[in-house]
Amino acid sequence: MLKTRITEMFGVRHPIIQGGLMWIANADLTSAVANAGAMGFMTALSFETPEDLRKEIRRCRDLTDNPFGVNLTFLPSLRQPDYPAYLMACAEEGIEFIETAGRNPEPYMEHLKAAGMKVIHKCTSVRHALKAQAIGCDAVSIDGFECAGHPGEDDVTSLILIPVTSDALDIPIVASGGFGDGRGLAAALALGADGMNMGTRFVATQEAPLHHNLKQAMVDYGETDTTLVMRSLRNTERVLRTETAEKVIEIEATGTATIADIAQYVSGKRGYEQVLKQGNVQEGVMAAGQVMGLIHDIPTVAELIDRIIAEAEAIIAGRLTGMAR
Repeated sequence: MLKTRITEMFGVRHPIIQGGLMWIANADLTSAVANAGAMGFMTALSFETPEDLRKEIRRCRDLTDNPFGVNLTFLPSLRQPDYPAYLMACAEEGIEFIETAGRNPEPYMEHLKAAGMKVIHKCTSVRHALKAQAIGCDAVSIDGFECAGHPGEDDVTSLILIPVTSDALDIPIVASGGFGDGRGLAAALALGADGMNMGTRFVATQEAPLHHNLKQAMVDYGETDTTLVMRSLRNTERVLRTETAEKVIEIEATGTATIADIAQYVSGKRGYEQVLKQGNVQEGVMAAGQVMGLIHDIPTVAELIDRIIAEAEAIIAGRLTGMAR
């Protein structure tokens, strides 16, 4: 068993985290992660109202007795979510762990701490991680440039970002971006992290609630099959290279593109309806990481986590220990 500050903080067996996945991290996936001994986070904004989230939290509790948490991402929006109401639903339902992402969660920290919650904040740079520590976050998840979704604007890969963050912080850190197997977990621990976060890898699991075509795309596509959109707007997102993503890049290449020019293509609603629900992979913009190069099957969550832990333990106790003799 791999015991770290992260396993102790969350009270789980394995130092593996399934972070927020918009539309995907529901009770089915998160409970499967929890039952397999890892830490899962449901994504609050996948649910239209705080009451819908409340119902899903209760459904997750019916499916697992193990710890799980809720992800809440603070992002600029034309229709601002009622963040306090979502947080209140979490507090009233006894959620002990919150994963925050996007904007600085400082305005909500007093509320979170008053409710007895522990907070892990997703960061893409050391400066942001230091700020998270300073405002009272209990841990950070540090995203290297390989990651799916928003990697920030500094373009620093996990191989560098993890150890420099480990050197700078006192609180636990979770390695994120490019992780999908036991080799990655062993490497994350060696680089100074207390665990690893996986997003894209959990998309290609049997319990993930999405169309099989997208799961199969995670298997069929490789490490070079992602691209960056919204870079011209300084809101960079790493996504699956699809016809729709290429259209966005073409529009951005004009040099005068605004968010209004690409909104119809990068719309989350379009991705949800066309890709996740109907399986039309080319018809939307979907976050995906370079870790696709390491995805070769669609196992159950339990099979995946057991395999990762067995591989990591074998590397740590066998190959690496043997080299030190």
